[in-house]
Parts: sequence; structure tokens; C-alpha cells
Amino acid sequence: MNSDITTAVLVGALFGLGLYALVRALLPTRRGPVSTVARVDALRARGGAGAPLAPSAPSAPSGAPVAKGGVSGRLAELRERTGGRLAELYVQRGWEQRSLRADLALLDRTWESFLATKVVLAATGLFFGPFLFSLGWMLGMGASPVVPVWLALAFAAGFFFLPDVEVRRDAKAKRRDFRRVVAAYLDLVAMSLAGGRGLPEALKAAAEVSDGWALRRIRSALADARITGLTQWQALGRLGDEVGVDELKDLSASLALVADDGAKVRASLSARAETMRHRELGEIEGSAGERSQSMLIAQLLLCMGFLIFLIFPAGMRVFQA
Repeated sequence: MNSDITTAVLVGALFGLGLYALVRALLPTRRGPVSTVARVDALRARGGAGAPLAPSAPSAPSGAPVAKGGVSGRLAELRERTGGRLAELYVQRGWEQRSLRADLALLDRTWESFLATKVVLAATGLFFGPFLFSLGWMLGMGASPVVPVWLALAFAAGFFFLPDVEVRRDAKAKRRDFRRVVAAYLDLVAMSLAGGRGLPEALKAAAEVSDGWALRRIRSALADARITGLTQWQALGRLGDEVGVDELKDLSASLALVADDGAKVRASLSARAETMRHRELGEIEGSAGERSQSMLIAQLLLCMGFLIFLIFPAGMRVFQA
């Protein structure tokens, strides 16, 4: 009896907490000036991006065969519409998610498709939990009607946050590679400045050395700066803010201070590149130390299991005697 009362109280408390969280999420909250300006800018950009870019293609004649990708095209359209509505909801609520957006920008993924993927996975989790319960019920593991509900909610919540974990992991590795490229890029800019080029020409020439994805992003940022009228170091700072690389933002600030003095620019770039290399070397050594400790623990566990395997027969004989 007491266990039933405790279960009912816990279920009621969890239901009330979920209802409170839902009401708090739906009710309008007081936004700060920064989030309000960001919301207005996002709505303005979305309104400008929604205009048709090209006339629609003429419809196919009646005798032409229907394309095989009709169903997949409708699914993609539904996914895009769902992602757009969710993105608009995020904008209206003032949920900025800056770090996650920076990770997606670094991975060249759109915010709308990411939100649509989260919803699709959550819906899959709603069906996956009861499916597991049905398998367990067929094996005779349990027959409580409350279990499939909790399994559905748990798997829906877990599947909803799976894309976040994947994006964080992939962006962390890609951001590390981007920092390595930035360190080499600073050395190339310093060498171009030592060769007598000006700072804008050195930044552009260093970005054209390779066709890697990181230098392509830098080259695209510099090209956009020429179109929009920004300075090239301001464009690098904006790129660093977009992809979440603090080194580019610090570089933009330092170049804005010493842009007129070539000697100071070369010294600043060389020192910054050396600092980034030392930091990367420290991270590599720390990662190697962690792996060495994990290997040591694995070896100790293996030795302990081998000793138990040797001692167990003798111990059993002693206790049986």
C-alpha cells in the first residue's frame, strides 16, 4: 500500500513538473535588449531570404514519366517546413543557442535542418520505447501498462539530444583542425609581410596557398569583406565569432591596433602563431597522458582478472575442505 502511494506521488510530481516546464516554455518571457535586437535581425534576414530567387520551372507534360524522387521530395519539403517553424519558434522565444549555432556553422549545417532532425529522432524514440517493451513482454519480462509510457518518454528525450552530442563532438575535432590551420596561416602572413607586401595583400595571398576547407572559409570571409566594405581583420573577427574560434577574434583585435605598423604586425603574428602551437602541443601531451593512464588501468584490471583466475581454484579447494 505504501509503495503504491509513493509511486502515485512520484508520478504526480513528475507530471506537475513537466506541466510547469511546458507552461513556462509557452508563456512569453521578458527578453533583454540584446536578444530583442537579435530576434529582429533574424526575422529580417529570414524575410529577405524567403523571397523567390528564380522563376519556377515549367511543369512536365502529361505524358512525361513522374520522377522517382517524389516521395523523398515531399519528405524533404516537410522536414524543411518543420525546421523553419521550429527556428521561428526559437527566434520568437529568444533562445539563441550561440555555441550550438557556431558548431553548426563550422560544420556547414543549417540550423533548420538540425532542428528538424531533432524532432524526427524524438518521434522515432516515441515508437522505439514501446517497441522494446513489446519485445520484453513477448519474452515474459513484464506487463505493466506504465512502463511503455516511460520508455517512450525516455527514448524520445534521449533521441532528441543525440544530434547535440554528435554536433559537439564533430565540431570539437574540426575546430581543433581549424586552429592548426590558423597557426600556419599566421606564419604565412608574417612571411608575406617580411617580403614587402602590405597587410591586405599578405592576408589574401596567405589564404590562397591551399584549397583546404579552413583556408576556403578564410578566403570567403576576406572576399565578403571587399564586397561589404569591412576591413579584412574585421572580417576575420566576424568569422571567428561565427565558427566559435577565439583565436581569430583576438587576431582581429590585435590587427586593428597595429595595422599601420608592419614590424609590429609581423612580431604580433609570429608570437601569436607560436603561442597557438605551444597550446596545441600542450593539449596533445595532455591527451597522450590521459590515454597512458587509461592503458595503465586496463593493464591493472587485466592482471587482477588473471590473478583471480589463478587463485580461484585453490581457494575453492580450501573452502570445500
